[in-house]
Amino acid sequence: MDTISTALISVSDKTNIIEFAKNLNKLGIKILSTGGTAETLKRSGLKVTEVSEHTGFPEILDGRVKTLHPKIHGGILAKRDDDNHLNTAKEHKIDLIDLVVINLYPFQETIAKKDCTYELAIENIDIGGPAMIRSAAKNHASVAIVTDPRDYDLILKELNENNGTISKKIKEELAKKAFGHTASYDKAIYAYLNQINKKEKDCTYPDHLNIELTKVMDMRYGENPHQTAAFYKENSLYKGALSNFSQLQGKELSFNNLNDAENAWECVKNLTEKSCVIVKHANPCGAASANNALTAYLAAFKTDPTSAFGGIIAFNTIVDEDTATEINKQFAELIIAPKFSKEAIKIFEKKTNLRLLEIPLIDGNDQFDIKKIGGGFLIQSPDISDFNISNCQVVSKLKPNEEQIRDLNFAWHVAKYVKSNAIVFCKNSMTLGVGAGQMSRVDSTRIAALKAENSNINLLNSVVASDAFFPFRDGIDVLAKYGAKCVIQPGGSIRDDEVIEAANEHGLVMIFTNERHFKH
Repeated sequence: MDTISTALISVSDKTNIIEFAKNLNKLGIKILSTGGTAETLKRSGLKVTEVSEHTGFPEILDGRVKTLHPKIHGGILAKRDDDNHLNTAKEHKIDLIDLVVINLYPFQETIAKKDCTYELAIENIDIGGPAMIRSAAKNHASVAIVTDPRDYDLILKELNENNGTISKKIKEELAKKAFGHTASYDKAIYAYLNQINKKEKDCTYPDHLNIELTKVMDMRYGENPHQTAAFYKENSLYKGALSNFSQLQGKELSFNNLNDAENAWECVKNLTEKSCVIVKHANPCGAASANNALTAYLAAFKTDPTSAFGGIIAFNTIVDEDTATEINKQFAELIIAPKFSKEAIKIFEKKTNLRLLEIPLIDGNDQFDIKKIGGGFLIQSPDISDFNISNCQVVSKLKPNEEQIRDLNFAWHVAKYVKSNAIVFCKNSMTLGVGAGQMSRVDSTRIAALKAENSNINLLNSVVASDAFFPFRDGIDVLAKYGAKCVIQPGGSIRDDEVIEAANEHGLVMIFTNERHFKH
């Protein structure tokens, strides 16, 4: 193994760099550095040779060119076991560089700022840094490349335990990490350049879609115990995303836990009042808005207590002691909230397997909705819109009153998160019956009514939301039979006239939204 004698350090993130460099000096390692990094190290009393002094060529073009020089890349890329390489380096007075410590201009952080201009973004595209990283990673048989400040302790441990050398295995791991680092960096730049032109149709979906994922954890298993699974997190995400959770207690998360939790969290976080949504097998089986978390939970649970057993419970408000006490009377897999009170956490601690997830209640949406098919992916924009019920079209003879409008708005929101064909009965800002995932819309209507009947819930004077149009009048006949008085649906069927006529015959209010919410 080659002894480390010269290190090149050039970092934007200067976390722990002074302490690290001091320890390198103590081991007799010469330090080369650039610009701001060199100044930082010099101010701490370290002896540093600036790159411009080492190459005999000044930094030019406002710092755009400083390390792009044969004395830098020759010193990094020369094969230590190749006499021809070593003789060439000696002939051109190129000193070998054994350790390269680089992290790049903060491109992602720069473009995340609201006041970031295109010009500023471009100036924060690092050129020399990625070139040195790739050179060192390519020649990792002889050169160690460090791109993460968290690896400084590992390097010092290696140097101290191996007489100034770094093991082959560690160099290989560092090289792999380095190539991942530059790949991620380039993907961020590519995504940004596509994003700034996103209003142009041909730039909305780029020719090459790069999504950066980092493994967070292995799952207990996949959808079934014989399947393996892991959870990966996007590196660029909004803070209110499910993947930004903090687990406070409970068993390891399973594939199904997170799959169900996604629908529960998306549904509840977009409700404006204090709300609770209970999900089972990726479908809301109960949802309610109220003045407090406890009332919302009790109303959501009442919709379908049988299905709620072992479900995912999500809140868009703090879970307090009273709510925790009530939840603990039943079996739940997982509870999500923006915050749990200290008293609630103490109560939940009695059920050690119960998973608690905290997620910031911050607006945001994924850029794309992605579905996997064999050998490829289907990419679409997320199902978001500026829905306003006051802009909907009342197509029936009867008009809705204010209470009905409020319930129709609530029902329409919940239906968006129910698998199609979706039918949702609601009243007083709570679900009464949910019919999901049927091949026939009239069957979904019957199932929703049956769910209500099983829970001893009366559907008289309820409202109904349908995620897509009614193709025939039979669905209207069924929901009217059970006592519904209002229907909100997209409209658009070739038999709309028949469906509207059925609503008028039964004395129903009918509203067309002119937008559909299929969820497959």
